[in-house]
Amino acid sequence: MPFDLQPVLKGDLLELRPLRPEDFQALYAVASDPLIWEQHPAQDRDKEEVFRAFFGDALKSNGALIATDLKDGRVIGSSRFHGYDPQKSEIEIGWTFLSRSYWGGSYNMEMKKLMLRHAFQFVSSVIFVIGPQNFRSQKAVEKIGAVRAGARPDGNLIYQLTPISLATHKT
Repeated sequence: MPFDLQPVLKGDLLELRPLRPEDFQALYAVASDPLIWEQHPAQDRDKEEVFRAFFGDALKSNGALIATDLKDGRVIGSSRFHGYDPQKSEIEIGWTFLSRSYWGGSYNMEMKKLMLRHAFQFVSSVIFVIGPQNFRSQKAVEKIGAVRAGARPDGNLIYQLTPISLATHKT
């Protein structure tokens, strides 16, 4: 069975579904908050023209998902599967952002768990590539059991998670 990079994943709080071109306005309404991007290497994604390029890349990736709140159907953010490597049995989860009103709670945790549960049907390792100044994201992936596994030449940090580390980690 091939890895479906754009599944529909439903939890108790949110649903993830494939990103579509018509999602631009609703997702930009979330992304236009400059505080979302303050720790990211690309701190200007709150600007429409910059976000439009980011959104276009997300669509082209064929791995982007949009997150909606199950209570009211409101768009609350996005994430992406990227770089599936069957030889390494690895995939990256990244480009994740949520509306600030959903920070620090169970929505990000559920989003990651839904994506991880899906990914671990196909791979034995998930990586997260995070900017060195993005302390919020570093903390969020550590919270689910990911461990720092190194850094890329560009300085971005690599965190890794396996089914074993996920199963043994207390959230």
